[in-house]
Amino acid sequence: MPAKGKHRRPKSGPISRGVLAAGTGGAALALPLIGATAANAADQAAPAAKPAAASVAAAHTAPAAAPAKVAPKTYSVVSGDYLSKIAAEHKIKGGWEKLYQDNRSTVGGDPSLIHPGMKLTLGAKGSAPAEKSAAPEAAPKKAAPAPKAAPKQAPKGDTISADDSEGSDKSAQTGSSEATGSGWSAPLANPNVTTQYRASGASWSSGYHTGSDFRAASGTPVLAIGPGTVVSAGNSGSYGNEVVIKHEDGMYSQYAHQSSLNVSVGQTVTGGQQIGLSGSTGNSTGPHLHFEVRTGPSYGSDVDPIAYLRQHGVSV
Repeated sequence: MPAKGKHRRPKSGPISRGVLAAGTGGAALALPLIGATAANAADQAAPAAKPAAASVAAAHTAPAAAPAKVAPKTYSVVSGDYLSKIAAEHKIKGGWEKLYQDNRSTVGGDPSLIHPGMKLTLGAKGSAPAEKSAAPEAAPKKAAPAPKAAPKQAPKGDTISADDSEGSDKSAQTGSSEATGSGWSAPLANPNVTTQYRASGASWSSGYHTGSDFRAASGTPVLAIGPGTVVSAGNSGSYGNEVVIKHEDGMYSQYAHQSSLNVSVGQTVTGGQQIGLSGSTGNSTGPHLHFEVRTGPSYGSDVDPIAYLRQHGVSV
């Protein structure tokens, strides 16, 4: 019998110790296996996540593609072309004046003188021809300087309506077209000069207007001023539909911007004879008649047309 006041520790049997040991050992073995399995699964998932993260980062850091610049186009002139027609058909900002500036080195001093086969640049980033040469957008910032002596431009009267011209004389001259005894006449039945010969204006590079502009609604009969022979009849670029007559004294008269022509080259005419109808063809913003008298058939040989008419007894 045990001593009083003390408890005896019960002894466990061999089976109980075995179960406990097995349980403890099992627990000890199970924990490392679970940890290793979880770690292995995490390592396998990590590489798959890295490329996705790299793609997102690349998407955020990739620079946006710059918009492509439109390169200037080259146009080959065909028969019947003139600058205002080409500018309108190809929607050139700045119109025929911008087209002329961009191609002045090719066209030369007279914008009406373009010929089939001539190559023109459309859409070039140009500037005033007297200051800088035209250059495409991809060219260097500094453009090569143009020659100091700029060639002559076409007169302003060939590009705007007579009624709105900047250099117009405010007191317009009027007269009668009745043929004189010598067979000479004004170019219109009721001549009303709106832009005088040699009128000055900032837009005229030549410094003056080379003819006289007459107010004329579209369809007004245009008359030969005197007897002579037609040396030009047709479209002439910035002058539009024109007639040029060589007179018996060796002088020439020009009638520009007509809507239609009634004569042909080689035909003889008399003073007061209808040669066409007024209009606004060529480089013109409104119906009028641009009239010149010249010592030769071409631009640049002009004389005072009103004085010439008065010499032949025509009152204008």
